[in-house]
Amino acid sequence: MGKQAIKLSPTGPFFAPATIFLEKNLQQGYNILNRLVKLTKKLSWVAIQGVKLKYKKPSVEKYFSNFNLMNKEKGKDLTRAIKKRCDQLKAASNFGIYLSTGLGKPHPLYGNLRGCYGISITGNIRLIVRPDAEALDPASLTKCNSVIIEGVMSYHGQKQEWLIP
Repeated sequence: MGKQAIKLSPTGPFFAPATIFLEKNLQQGYNILNRLVKLTKKLSWVAIQGVKLKYKKPSVEKYFSNFNLMNKEKGKDLTRAIKKRCDQLKAASNFGIYLSTGLGKPHPLYGNLRGCYGISITGNIRLIVRPDAEALDPASLTKCNSVIIEGVMSYHGQKQEWLIP
């Protein structure tokens, strides 16, 4: 006995409910897609940018603009941790939002670093940033969309040593 081709018809009684279901859902999907396209034409898309990083000195910018150089001179682990904190800063829409996340345990500094914040990199090492804001009150920090990176500092009790000045 030879092979016999079976012809399935989507109009048969078995396929009718499935065909109706697919047609209805495809039409609904098409309608939703059309509405989305119309909506996007009405909206003006604004790219959300995070905190912008500025640098106090060219020597600081040299390292932060070239993480390969930082990796060679400061080590892989330290570079990775610093880059992670920088990426987290850039991901926040403003400095106030970054502070509220608690990432890196940001804390205000005093003394000769008054007006700056320390952001934890490792146990004793901090990224030192100065908000580019008029004041340090919560309302001003929420409007602050850039910080000035002062450098990376190591705390050892009372001794402070700049690792990236």
